[in-house]
Amino acid sequence: MNIDKLREQLKIDEGVKYEIYRDHLGYLTFGIGHLITEKDPEYGQPVKTEVSSDRVNEVFNADVQKYINETKKVFSDLESKPEAIQLVLVNMCFNLGAPRLSNFKKFIAAINDQQWAEAAVEMMDSRWAKQVGPRAERLRDVVLEQAN
Repeated sequence: MNIDKLREQLKIDEGVKYEIYRDHLGYLTFGIGHLITEKDPEYGQPVKTEVSSDRVNEVFNADVQKYINETKKVFSDLESKPEAIQLVLVNMCFNLGAPRLSNFKKFIAAINDQQWAEAAVEMMDSRWAKQVGPRAERLRDVVLEQAN
């Protein structure tokens, strides 16, 4: 998988903010979609607290690897899938987390059966797709390209 391509896609989809903000669900976040946890030194800091670019990049690099590993919990054969599909799956897992991604049962089955058109339909039949709009549409289009 082209990690640089994944990083660029995630930067576009998540945006980059060098301060603490609330995401669309109200969770405290910074950088490139990094949800602040109790383990982060930023935990407990108020919204608009600045975060350095070095810290944003450090956390982002760790998050990318974390979500590749999380995606493998849902798709144990991740590396055997077409690269474009790998990028879509990690992107979705980055956004949803493995527990919520694992609830996309029909989508997962369609991906595992290489039924790309069906997978595209299933990924759009979700609250997630409505919440992230253009991101879901772009990822759906990548999945549909595999059908051609």
